[in-house]
Amino acid sequence: MTLHILLLFGMGLVAGVINVLAGGGSLLTLPVLLFLGLPAAVANGTNRVAILVQNIVAVDGFRRSGHLPLKIALVCAPTALLGSVLGAELAVGIGDEAFRRILAGVILMVCGVMVIDPARRFRFDARTLTRARIIALAGTFFVIGFYGGFIQAGVGFLIITGLLVHGMDLVRINAVKVFVVGLFTITALVVFVAHGQVDWSLGAALAAGNALGGWLGTRLAVTKGHAWIRKLVLVVAVLFAVRLFW
Repeated sequence: MTLHILLLFGMGLVAGVINVLAGGGSLLTLPVLLFLGLPAAVANGTNRVAILVQNIVAVDGFRRSGHLPLKIALVCAPTALLGSVLGAELAVGIGDEAFRRILAGVILMVCGVMVIDPARRFRFDARTLTRARIIALAGTFFVIGFYGGFIQAGVGFLIITGLLVHGMDLVRINAVKVFVVGLFTITALVVFVAHGQVDWSLGAALAAGNALGGWLGTRLAVTKGHAWIRKLVLVVAVLFAVRLFW
């Protein structure tokens, strides 16, 4: 049991950094939880405990550093939650092969947007939210929420893509991302807890690692800036896409 806890803490640390700066950390932690003998549903629910704690730490870090555009985050969150509910209704029965192919396609799309890097060409002014921009953001996050409810894994990559298209830099994008994903996770975790599909001891070990990783990821995001994060996301996205295809 001690070895299991140490393994989960270490994997959670790595996944927490990846989740805050890029996305896809659950593609590392879920296989470990399954390897330790948890059923798929319990592993999924247990992983949400770690993600929730990680995002609480990350949101607080971005808020303290002044990089959380709360107004934008609050515009994005409601339609994302609505979309996630509708997407979850269609998620029943999706096969593993279809899951991997769709996720890999999304990640490759992220790579394309990273290469173009719309944030170099125009910037999103957080202080001026016109009606058209609010509608565009709400619509974008409805689609993102739908995907999050339908598949969930890799939704961070889609949030990065959606906000890059709107011209935001990657530091503020990651702040909005952890805020919105944190809200996703609360609603999802309630469902898993209600069905008794959470292993709290393993979840606590994983959450401790994710929390530290979330804190480190936030510090790196603030200090390194947009250009460094862009390169990291591109590398992580390519690696995960290759892994999913092969």
